Amino acid sequence: MGRQVKFGEQELTLNLTGATAFFALKQSVHMSYRMIKSVSVDYFDAPLWMLRMPGTSISPLHIYEGNYKYRNEWYFLSYERREPLVIIELEGHKKYNYVIFQIDHPHEVASELRVRSKK
Repeated sequence: MGRQVKFGEQELTLNLTGATAFFALKQSVHMSYRMIKSVSVDYFDAPLWMLRMPGTSISPLHIYEGNYKYRNEWYFLSYERREPLVIIELEGHKKYNYVIFQIDHPHEVASELRVRSKK
């Protein structure tokens, strides 16, 4: 899995490496803690009519990497299995309304993120 989460002083950075970065056409996503509206861990099924702009999707295999638009909202998706994902809802980000990604220990990452976004 080519994803790493870095908790900085003021922001969270999702770093993508290797094939993950290649297929997402992006190496990192930065989110200020003050922009985080909610954090959850849950399953996510991308809507069939979600527009890929740009990125990679292989929907039968649940592989989604990159930028997507659905109902006038922007999503950054990065996952390749149907398992619990970290789902971050943002408010005031320059591009994304949601950042949804797969990572080891998603509950621990979400818990730490909730603590930091409340400060």
